[in-house]
Amino acid sequence: MAELKSYKDLDDDSARHILRTATAKARELDAKMNVAVVGADGHLKAFFRMEGAWMGSIDIAIRKAKTARYFNMPTGEIGNISQPGGSLYQIEHSNGGLITFPGGVPLKTKDGDIVGAIGVSGDAVEKDHEVASAGAQYLLKK
Repeated sequence: MAELKSYKDLDDDSARHILRTATAKARELDAKMNVAVVGADGHLKAFFRMEGAWMGSIDIAIRKAKTARYFNMPTGEIGNISQPGGSLYQIEHSNGGLITFPGGVPLKTKDGDIVGAIGVSGDAVEKDHEVASAGAQYLLKK
């Protein structure tokens, strides 16, 4: 029988701290956000919908997190290479639907291991990315 390869995953406590860090940044920016955190397997680990955040952004936040994890890069970067004529043109139609605009960021440890991703939606994509990046910084400071 083949041996299963193990991988590092995001622990529960870190997922909660990432949510708190991201929502604190959203409050600082006066933005109402949906924040999703997925583990190394790309499945939802933690989620928080701030009071007044758009319901339509719930799915977008989750898809941003999954997209960032599936490709181990920020969703805005995927958007840049998925434009007409780009090497990943129309990739957003794969995997049950991806999000290819800013707001999804891989979660890396100090050692560079990718243990999940964060996705944020609820405001301008620049603010979504800023809040997601703030959440991702938690692991680098831990």
